[in-house]
Amino acid sequence: MNNQELLNRITTNPQIFNGKPIIRGRRLAVEHVLGMLAAGDTIETLLEGYPWLEREDVLACLAYAYRLVAHERIEPLLVETQP
Repeated sequence: MNNQELLNRITTNPQIFNGKPIIRGRRLAVEHVLGMLAAGDTIETLLEGYPWLEREDVLACLAYAYRLVAHERIEPLLVETQP
């Protein structure tokens, strides 16, 4: 499954979580999945906790996060230090 097919699993609905990105129209926010992964949960743990969730859904969340940060531009902040 390519990235575009994965990203098609991420949807928004103004009636669910005020339009935050969700997985396949369900009441599970991408933010929540990413938070669980960041906290150390495995994909397998997520799949056990959400029986309807598919591995590709979790990969879609990662692809979505990558897409967001791939376009970030970081401007260095130059600070003068005194000798």
